Amino acid sequence: MLRYWTCALSLACMLLLPSCQTQAQDPPPAQEVTPVPDMQPAQDMRPIMPPEIYVVPGVEASVYFDNIVLHPDSGSLIWDVECALGTHQAERWTCVPQAEQVGDHPLTIRVLTPEMAPVQEMTTTVRVVDPAAGEGEQITLLCVGDSLTASSQYTARLIQLFGEEGNPALTLIGEGGSGGDTGNRHEGYGGWTCQRFAENWADGVDLAEVDGRMRRQRSPFLFEVDGEPQLDFQQYLDSNNGGRPPDFITLLEGCNDTFSATEADIEERIDAMFGHLGALLAAFREAAPDTEIGLLLLVPPAAGQDAFGSNYACSQTRWQYRRNQHRVVEREVETYGGREGEGLFLVPAFVGLDTVHGFPRASVPANAYADVDISRMTNGVHPAKAGYYQIGDAIYCWLKSRLATR
Repeated sequence: MLRYWTCALSLACMLLLPSCQTQAQDPPPAQEVTPVPDMQPAQDMRPIMPPEIYVVPGVEASVYFDNIVLHPDSGSLIWDVECALGTHQAERWTCVPQAEQVGDHPLTIRVLTPEMAPVQEMTTTVRVVDPAAGEGEQITLLCVGDSLTASSQYTARLIQLFGEEGNPALTLIGEGGSGGDTGNRHEGYGGWTCQRFAENWADGVDLAEVDGRMRRQRSPFLFEVDGEPQLDFQQYLDSNNGGRPPDFITLLEGCNDTFSATEADIEERIDAMFGHLGALLAAFREAAPDTEIGLLLLVPPAAGQDAFGSNYACSQTRWQYRRNQHRVVEREVETYGGREGEGLFLVPAFVGLDTVHGFPRASVPANAYADVDISRMTNGVHPAKAGYYQIGDAIYCWLKSRLATR
């Protein structure tokens, strides 16, 4: 910056002050000129790359670079991708594999300096799964979560994908969702936290009117046992799946648990979240010892501050929540990673969510007096249909990967 500032000052002197012109023609000795520092990317971007990324032929898979590092301007970084599969685009690595590409493919993503020296290196395995995995079987799935699940969008995508040739017959179970002939059922409720699922009794009242709408009050997994409310997943299954454990459970939680956290209390908030999540997982496991559970690593928010201003005015910044979300994922990996032997898996949906084009937008005036409209993002944490479908794709590919092992 000093070099450009010096040039601008010299030009101003030539235009305004004749006495400056002579000085401008005599630059200081070379040893007195302060060099412009090299613009190197930050060394510690806290990269997170899942050990495996599951892909099914015919379904697009992506790793968006901004989602795997913590950096306020990842678009300014120099990215390098090494993989025999897919394409390196400006903001992502992406592929739509073919059936003949079933198998494992190493993927390496690097951040480089302008001189092409690596600063960060992240590796994973892209596991392309047999597209016919599970064909002819009958499977049941319970999806648990907050408003991201309550939207019924990624569950709709799952119904669509499993309805295609080469798949098992999928039955979603749950007391939420549109249900009926759509089959779109789940346990997703707006604003809910792990604590609400683990502890919210509400005097046993299932539903109550809130702001003109009937909303869930009691956790669907809590029942009165010996006069006290307790987690009892078996009673839930008795009511919703003929007493049988589901083949699979997915959980997508963490947004409401940590949305308003700060640098001062984020660890405490995650500790509390994990305490309630642990109780919920234990209840599931007691009644369903063989059910495979997929914990979706918390997905990132919309890419722009406009989205947060639209929803939250001045009460939260996009960057603070992005830091919160990244820390939740780090802690999820530390706490729940490597537990596949217990039937607990991490589903890396976060890498494949397009935070720029996968969230809602609106065309609005640039300001009160402008005669042009511009596109602004309008939702901080809830994707548009395209984003929800990317989440659904990630769950589908994980489920197919598990079916392929049977």
